[in-house]
Amino acid sequence: MKQCKGLGRGLAALTIGILLLGAIAPFFSSYQASAAGITWHTETVDSSGNVGYYTSLAFDSAGNPAISYFDYAEADLKYARWDASSESWIIQLVDSTGQVGLYTSLAFDPKDKNPSISYYDATNYELKYAHWNGSSWVKQIVDTAGNVGSYTSLAFDPKNNFPAISYYDASDGDLKYARWNGSKWVGRSDTGKPDVVDSDGSVGSYTSLAFDADDNPAISYYDVTNRDLKYAHWDEDESEWVEETVDSTVPEETEDVGRYT
Repeated sequence: MKQCKGLGRGLAALTIGILLLGAIAPFFSSYQASAAGITWHTETVDSSGNVGYYTSLAFDSAGNPAISYFDYAEADLKYARWDASSESWIIQLVDSTGQVGLYTSLAFDPKDKNPSISYYDATNYELKYAHWNGSSWVKQIVDTAGNVGSYTSLAFDPKNNFPAISYYDASDGDLKYARWNGSKWVGRSDTGKPDVVDSDGSVGSYTSLAFDADDNPAISYYDVTNRDLKYAHWDEDESEWVEETVDSTVPEETEDVGRYT
């Protein structure tokens, strides 16, 4: 009798399972059909030589894609934007003075809707910044204190719409930060020059910069010395940069986290 009851419960469960499967089967069929209909559209943006290193992608206010990148063959910084009217990519040469255009980061100015690019000048070991003013590219040297400007990340602050850049100082092995204050490039501290955010060992490669809602910058980056992922943010109350280790727990065979943030 117990076996019959158990068999009855088993049949009931099986029946419920079949009913449930019948109920969700149309969902899976719909999902498979929609997934089968999704395809990635790929196209060549620029094929003039060995081009396409250190890319950065952003969308303009009209929703059209734009890309900054390094032309390896000519050692130039280039910019490509999709022109909806002609349905084609418009290529522009941004900077060709020496070997320029590595570690690009592209962002659009929220105020004037024009593109800006931070990048590394490998000839002069400098951090540079280029901004489209509506008719031409205007270029500036941001930092020249040693070998600076690799691993750049560009963002606009939400308060003044001024550009800011996080980057790596290869000479001293430091993480640095520079922001435009309307007349020159400075940091958040009162030194009158770009900030050294973190100098504990060799730190600051693979940076990524963003602003919080209170206009305070924050940076994720790689700690080369300890092979950890780190995070730094500007503390408005204390007027200082605060750093912390985000991840240092890794499998013993690798013991390395935090690259490509």
